[in-house]
Amino acid sequence: MKHRLLPPVGWLHELRRRTRVLSLVKMAGTTLGITLFFIAYFWVMRHTPQAITTMPLIAMDDWVDFQPAALPLYASLWFYVSIAPALLDDAREVRTYALSALLLSLVGLAIFWFWPSKVPEFDIDWARHEAVAFLKSADVAGNACPSLHAAFAVYTAVWFERVFRQTSAGLVMRGLNALWCVGILYATLAIRQHVALDMLAGSALGGLVGWLGLRSLAHRPLVRPAAGAPAPRTGET
Repeated sequence: MKHRLLPPVGWLHELRRRTRVLSLVKMAGTTLGITLFFIAYFWVMRHTPQAITTMPLIAMDDWVDFQPAALPLYASLWFYVSIAPALLDDAREVRTYALSALLLSLVGLAIFWFWPSKVPEFDIDWARHEAVAFLKSADVAGNACPSLHAAFAVYTAVWFERVFRQTSAGLVMRGLNALWCVGILYATLAIRQHVALDMLAGSALGGLVGWLGLRSLAHRPLVRPAAGAPAPRTGET
Protein backbone atom coordinates (compact mmCIF):
# COMPACT_ATOMS: atom_id res chain seq x y z
CA MET A 1 0.00 0.00 0.00
CA LYS A 2 1.43 3.36 -1.02
CA HIS A 3 1.43 6.08 1.64
CA ARG A 4 1.26 9.78 0.89
CA LEU A 5 4.06 11.89 2.28
CA LEU A 6 1.99 15.10 2.31
CA PRO A 7 -1.76 15.68 2.76
CA PRO A 8 -3.94 15.82 -0.38
CA VAL A 9 -5.60 19.02 -1.54
CA GLY A 10 -8.71 19.63 0.54
CA TRP A 11 -7.34 17.92 3.66
CA LEU A 12 -7.73 21.03 5.83
CA HIS A 13 -11.24 21.51 4.49
CA GLU A 14 -12.08 18.00 5.71
CA LEU A 15 -10.69 18.78 9.16
CA ARG A 16 -12.71 22.00 9.31
CA ARG A 17 -15.83 20.05 8.35
CA ARG A 18 -15.18 17.64 11.20
CA THR A 19 -14.89 20.45 13.75
CA ARG A 20 -18.44 21.49 12.86
CA VAL A 21 -19.85 18.02 13.60
CA LEU A 22 -21.46 18.07 17.07
CA SER A 23 -19.21 21.03 17.88
CA LEU A 24 -21.08 22.13 21.01
CA VAL A 25 -21.24 18.58 22.34
CA LYS A 26 -17.53 18.11 21.78
CA MET A 27 -16.60 21.44 23.35
CA ALA A 28 -18.81 20.98 26.40
CA GLY A 29 -17.81 17.35 26.80
CA THR A 30 -14.09 18.07 26.63
CA THR A 31 -14.36 20.94 29.14
CA LEU A 32 -16.53 18.95 31.53
CA GLY A 33 -14.40 15.85 31.19
CA ILE A 34 -11.13 17.64 31.99
CA THR A 35 -12.74 19.48 34.91
CA LEU A 36 -14.19 16.31 36.46
CA PHE A 37 -10.92 14.48 35.91
CA PHE A 38 -8.95 17.06 37.87
CA ILE A 39 -11.51 17.11 40.68
CA ALA A 40 -11.27 13.32 41.03
CA TYR A 41 -7.48 13.32 40.56
CA PHE A 42 -6.76 15.77 43.34
CA TRP A 43 -9.35 14.20 45.64
CA VAL A 44 -7.72 10.78 45.32
CA MET A 45 -4.28 12.33 45.75
CA ARG A 46 -5.26 13.94 49.04
CA HIS A 47 -7.31 11.08 50.48
CA THR A 48 -5.31 7.97 49.68
CA PRO A 49 -5.72 5.44 52.53
CA GLN A 50 -2.57 3.43 51.86
CA ALA A 51 1.14 3.82 52.52
CA ILE A 52 2.85 5.50 49.57
CA THR A 53 5.41 3.53 47.55
CA THR A 54 8.49 5.33 46.24
CA MET A 55 9.09 4.38 42.63
CA PRO A 56 12.56 2.98 41.84
CA LEU A 57 14.82 4.35 39.14
CA ILE A 58 15.93 2.27 36.17
CA ALA A 59 18.59 2.74 33.50
CA MET A 60 16.25 4.79 31.30
CA ASP A 61 16.09 7.49 33.98
CA ASP A 62 19.80 8.13 33.49
CA TRP A 63 19.25 8.79 29.78
CA VAL A 64 17.22 11.96 30.38
CA ASP A 65 18.81 14.97 32.10
CA PHE A 66 16.79 17.39 34.17
CA GLN A 67 15.49 20.06 31.76
CA PRO A 68 13.12 22.63 33.30
CA ALA A 69 12.71 24.15 29.83
CA ALA A 70 10.63 21.07 28.97
CA LEU A 71 7.77 22.32 31.18
CA PRO A 72 5.84 23.98 28.29
CA LEU A 73 6.05 20.71 26.35
CA TYR A 74 4.72 18.88 29.40
CA ALA A 75 1.86 21.36 29.74
CA SER A 76 1.04 21.10 26.03
CA LEU A 77 -0.73 17.82 26.78
CA TRP A 78 -3.93 19.68 27.64
CA PHE A 79 -3.96 21.42 24.27
CA TYR A 80 -3.11 18.12 22.58
CA VAL A 81 -5.94 16.19 24.22
CA SER A 82 -8.43 18.97 23.43
CA ILE A 83 -7.81 18.89 19.67
CA ALA A 84 -8.39 15.18 19.04
CA PRO A 85 -12.06 14.98 20.10
CA ALA A 86 -12.82 18.09 18.05
CA LEU A 87 -11.85 16.13 14.91
CA LEU A 88 -14.13 13.13 15.50
CA ASP A 89 -16.61 12.54 12.72
CA ASP A 90 -19.90 11.38 14.25
CA ALA A 91 -21.80 10.62 17.45
CA ARG A 92 -20.55 7.05 17.66
CA GLU A 93 -16.91 8.10 17.53
CA VAL A 94 -17.54 10.82 20.12
CA ARG A 95 -19.30 8.37 22.43
CA THR A 96 -16.56 5.75 22.05
CA TYR A 97 -13.85 8.32 22.67
CA ALA A 98 -15.59 9.62 25.80
CA LEU A 99 -16.25 6.18 27.27
CA SER A 100 -12.68 5.08 26.58
CA ALA A 101 -11.29 8.22 28.23
CA LEU A 102 -13.55 7.57 31.21
CA LEU A 103 -12.25 3.99 31.43
CA LEU A 104 -8.66 5.24 31.28
CA SER A 105 -9.32 7.72 34.09
CA LEU A 106 -11.09 5.19 36.31
CA VAL A 107 -8.38 2.56 35.92
CA GLY A 108 -5.63 5.07 36.67
CA LEU A 109 -7.40 6.57 39.68
CA ALA A 110 -8.22 3.11 41.04
CA ILE A 111 -4.53 2.20 40.90
CA PHE A 112 -3.65 5.43 42.71
CA TRP A 113 -6.25 4.63 45.38
CA PHE A 114 -5.18 1.05 46.05
CA TRP A 115 -1.46 1.48 45.34
CA PRO A 116 -0.38 5.13 45.73
CA SER A 117 3.14 5.94 44.62
CA LYS A 118 5.54 8.86 44.41
CA VAL A 119 8.78 9.75 42.68
CA PRO A 120 12.00 9.68 44.73
CA GLU A 121 13.58 12.81 46.13
CA PHE A 122 15.90 14.21 43.49
CA ASP A 123 19.03 16.17 44.33
CA ILE A 124 17.74 19.37 42.73
CA ASP A 125 17.44 22.87 44.18
CA TRP A 126 13.80 23.47 43.28
CA ALA A 127 14.01 27.09 44.46
CA ARG A 128 16.02 27.80 41.30
CA HIS A 129 13.19 26.48 39.11
CA GLU A 130 10.06 28.20 40.34
CA ALA A 131 7.66 27.02 37.62
CA VAL A 132 8.55 23.35 38.08
CA ALA A 133 8.52 23.79 41.87
CA PHE A 134 5.00 25.22 41.67
CA LEU A 135 3.84 22.19 39.69
CA LYS A 136 5.34 19.86 42.26
CA SER A 137 3.75 21.75 45.16
CA ALA A 138 0.32 21.32 43.56
CA ASP A 139 0.81 17.71 42.46
CA VAL A 140 1.86 16.13 45.75
CA ALA A 141 2.83 12.49 46.27
CA GLY A 142 0.40 9.68 45.57
CA ASN A 143 -0.33 9.68 41.86
CA ALA A 144 2.96 8.72 40.21
CA CYS A 145 2.53 5.30 38.60
CA PRO A 146 1.06 4.90 36.06
CA SER A 147 1.67 8.39 34.71
CA LEU A 148 -1.73 9.55 33.48
CA HIS A 149 0.08 12.34 31.66
CA ALA A 150 1.80 9.67 29.59
CA ALA A 151 -1.38 7.60 29.37
CA PHE A 152 -3.46 10.43 27.90
CA ALA A 153 -0.65 11.43 25.54
CA VAL A 154 -0.51 7.93 24.03
CA TYR A 155 -4.31 7.57 24.08
CA THR A 156 -4.62 10.85 22.16
CA ALA A 157 -1.90 9.86 19.70
CA VAL A 158 -3.82 6.66 18.92
CA TRP A 159 -6.95 8.66 18.08
CA PHE A 160 -5.03 11.25 16.07
CA GLU A 161 -3.54 8.41 14.04
CA ARG A 162 -7.06 7.22 13.23
CA VAL A 163 -8.15 10.71 12.19
CA PHE A 164 -5.07 11.25 10.03
CA ARG A 165 -5.50 7.87 8.34
CA GLN A 166 -9.18 8.54 7.73
CA THR A 167 -8.38 11.87 6.09
CA SER A 168 -5.30 10.60 4.20
CA ALA A 169 -3.29 13.27 6.01
CA GLY A 170 0.08 11.91 4.90
CA LEU A 171 3.15 10.61 6.65
CA VAL A 172 4.36 14.08 7.65
CA MET A 173 1.29 14.82 9.76
CA ARG A 174 1.26 11.32 11.21
CA GLY A 175 4.94 11.72 12.07
CA LEU A 176 4.33 15.09 13.74
CA ASN A 177 1.61 13.48 15.83
CA ALA A 178 4.02 10.78 16.97
CA LEU A 179 6.72 13.36 17.72
CA TRP A 180 4.36 15.47 19.83
CA CYS A 181 3.37 12.41 21.84
CA VAL A 182 6.99 11.32 22.33
CA GLY A 183 7.90 14.89 23.30
CA ILE A 184 5.30 14.87 26.07
CA LEU A 185 6.56 11.50 27.31
CA TYR A 186 10.11 12.89 27.33
CA ALA A 187 8.96 15.97 29.26
CA THR A 188 7.44 13.88 32.06
CA LEU A 189 10.96 12.60 32.75
CA ALA A 190 12.87 15.78 31.92
CA ILE A 191 11.09 17.85 34.58
CA ARG A 192 11.31 14.94 37.05
CA GLN A 193 7.54 14.79 37.45
CA HIS A 194 7.71 11.06 36.77
CA VAL A 195 10.29 8.32 36.53
CA ALA A 196 10.67 5.93 33.62
CA LEU A 197 8.53 3.15 35.15
CA ASP A 198 5.67 5.64 35.61
CA MET A 199 5.96 6.76 32.01
CA LEU A 200 6.18 3.23 30.61
CA ALA A 201 3.22 1.99 32.65
CA GLY A 202 1.14 5.02 31.66
CA SER A 203 2.05 4.61 27.99
CA ALA A 204 1.00 0.97 28.09
CA LEU A 205 -2.31 1.85 29.75
CA GLY A 206 -3.08 4.64 27.28
CA GLY A 207 -2.15 2.49 24.31
CA LEU A 208 -4.27 -0.44 25.50
CA VAL A 209 -7.36 1.66 26.20
CA GLY A 210 -6.97 3.51 22.91
CA TRP A 211 -6.67 0.22 21.03
CA LEU A 212 -9.76 -1.18 22.75
CA GLY A 213 -11.72 1.92 21.77
CA LEU A 214 -10.68 1.66 18.14
CA ARG A 215 -11.40 -2.07 18.10
CA SER A 216 -15.03 -1.28 18.89
CA LEU A 217 -15.10 0.85 15.72
CA ALA A 218 -13.16 -1.64 13.60
CA HIS A 219 -16.05 -2.73 11.40
CA ARG A 220 -16.57 0.83 10.15
CA PRO A 221 -14.85 1.87 6.90
CA LEU A 222 -11.63 3.76 7.63
CA VAL A 223 -11.99 6.28 4.82
CA ARG A 224 -15.21 8.16 4.04
CA PRO A 225 -16.35 7.51 0.43
CA ALA A 226 -15.92 10.45 -1.92
CA ALA A 227 -19.01 12.55 -2.62
CA GLY A 228 -21.18 10.86 -5.22
CA ALA A 229 -19.30 7.55 -5.07
CA PRO A 230 -21.52 4.47 -4.84
CA ALA A 231 -21.55 2.67 -1.52
CA PRO A 232 -20.04 -0.82 -1.66
CA ARG A 233 -22.58 -3.64 -2.00
CA THR A 234 -22.90 -6.26 0.70
CA GLY A 235 -20.03 -8.69 0.47
CA GLU A 236 -17.77 -6.31 -1.52
CA THR A 237 -14.29 -5.45 -0.25
